[in-house]
Amino acid sequence: MSHLSARPLRAWMLLALCAACASSRESTPEVPGAVPQARSEAQREYVLAEDVSVRRIAPGVWVHTTLGSEAYGRYPANGLVIEDGDGSLLVDTAWNPEQAERLLTWAQEELRRPVRAAVVTHFHNDRTGGVPALVARGLSVYGQEQTPRLAVASGDSAPSRTFTEAQRLGPLELFFPGPGHARDNIVVWHRDSGVLFGGCFVKDGAAKNLGNVADADTSAWPGSLDRTRARFPAARIVVPGHGFPGGPELLTYTQELLQEAAAAH
Repeated sequence: MSHLSARPLRAWMLLALCAACASSRESTPEVPGAVPQARSEAQREYVLAEDVSVRRIAPGVWVHTTLGSEAYGRYPANGLVIEDGDGSLLVDTAWNPEQAERLLTWAQEELRRPVRAAVVTHFHNDRTGGVPALVARGLSVYGQEQTPRLAVASGDSAPSRTFTEAQRLGPLELFFPGPGHARDNIVVWHRDSGVLFGGCFVKDGAAKNLGNVADADTSAWPGSLDRTRARFPAARIVVPGHGFPGGPELLTYTQELLQEAAAAH
């Protein structure tokens, strides 16, 4: 997991909570286990629990933000819910099965597009913590071929299906650009919206450093970013694993942080 400055991220989470609550002035049926929300086509923010929120960033694309436990400083982590016909796909599974279950319930009951499958973008707990909730429902969870071994070795949950370099999953392209934040980190491309999910492989614009590099390959990371930029030149929105979404400049900014780290050593 990356350790960015927590203050702006907590502020973002608070803004999301306030925006969602502000949009709930009309009375509607409740999502099981969720804060009552307005049910309308205009709604773009949902608070599913004190530690789970969902926000629409493009047609058919939702960012889910979940908070880690006290052991992780209640640190926010991002993932995606991607609409796919009458179903949906989950990108990263939150910190724990309870949070993942809330996301699955929201997709089924409120979005009316049950999750069909999921993908984890690397083996760390903020990506794989909710895998047991998907397994319990018989859903496939995809990851890069190294991810099961790394997850099991660290005591985390492992994906059930793997790929080597690239994999199509409905409207998504899963791509392993090479090592970076972790040896198995992948990115997820949604061509229809121009959204690229970078996960912890990409830093947000408020990051002051690379965060947790215990499992990183900082020498390979710049080349992996170059491969990502070359493969997805049409990316309009880039979503990092922690912090605010931005544009393709987040790839460049991550490379700048890598250069600063190398110069410091």
